[in-house]
Amino acid sequence: MHAGLIAGFSWRSDPPVWPESRAYYADYSAWWRDSSVLAAIGPALAGLFHDAEPTVVLGTESHGFLLGPLVARHLGIGFAAVRKKPERASNDEVWLVRRTPPDYRDRHLDLAVRRSVLRTGDRVLFVDEWASTGGQARACQQLVDDAAARWLGAAVVVDALENSADRRALNLRSLIHVRELNRR
Repeated sequence: MHAGLIAGFSWRSDPPVWPESRAYYADYSAWWRDSSVLAAIGPALAGLFHDAEPTVVLGTESHGFLLGPLVARHLGIGFAAVRKKPERASNDEVWLVRRTPPDYRDRHLDLAVRRSVLRTGDRVLFVDEWASTGGQARACQQLVDDAAARWLGAAVVVDALENSADRRALNLRSLIHVRELNRR
């Protein structure tokens, strides 16, 4: 699994806007194309919390919507989708909403989950592909608290957090650390 993640990753850059600057971004699109990675990533992320016994997996748009169901299926439990910029379809829907702290692009996002899928007493495992600031995970942790559920932790593919205190507060565990991707 680990080798497939490393092999399917690259740093990309757009042409410079001016000679001194270059915009780099992580390209892990090959992960989703590789059937062996797709088959192994759900069990691998679930394995980071093998003793936690979650009752639901929580994930944000968009990669959390891909990874979360893979983890949930492996664990034999359900998935709760967290929407970015939620739009209510009717007045009878109850949503829990939280705003993120600034993300890696210095944006604040509204994250929301339907109350009917995040229940009181749930034991919640958050899943995502990348943690750089931890802002979305922290907002989701607040949503879990709002639902009177229990946060078990965050299982991510890549840990790029700079702050160890955030890692501990989120109980964040990863398959790889960004340092491993910088070696290439």
